Amino acid sequence: MTETTLTQQDVVERLRRAELVMLTTALPDGTLLSHPMAVQGVTEDADVWFFVGLHGGQADALRGDPHVNLAVAEAGSWLSVAGRARFVEDRSVVEQLWNDGAGAYFPGGPDDPDLGLLEVSGDSAQFWGLPGGKVAGLAQIVKSRVLGDRPAGGTDTTEL
Repeated sequence: MTETTLTQQDVVERLRRAELVMLTTALPDGTLLSHPMAVQGVTEDADVWFFVGLHGGQADALRGDPHVNLAVAEAGSWLSVAGRARFVEDRSVVEQLWNDGAGAYFPGGPDDPDLGLLEVSGDSAQFWGLPGGKVAGLAQIVKSRVLGDRPAGGTDTTEL
């Protein structure tokens, strides 16, 4: 596998394109637990905002251990961001990020008492991918399977 160059801006762009990511947390016994999460916003520093329920296993796990991982997959590419999560009490940010999709999970709207605002600050990111984007990546995967070859691609890690 060849090396690619991954920058913080690459991470920001990939996170902004992702509608959903998998957020992995660790339970007190060390069990890893992943949930699909809708991305509400991404800053230039690669901080990612989510709405999350304040009650239940996921919120408890985040309060117990803030270390998390975000995973994003597209055809032919994968991004993994290791970081720390924190709950933020800022209703102005909630109002700014609020959207109709969030209303399906928080019927009380931006003032729903179960609505929490979560910020994930990345420490590092790792990318694996095939050159050429989604369509080219899919074509390379299919071609390599038919021919029995290994697809071309690259990997890189960056600090955030």
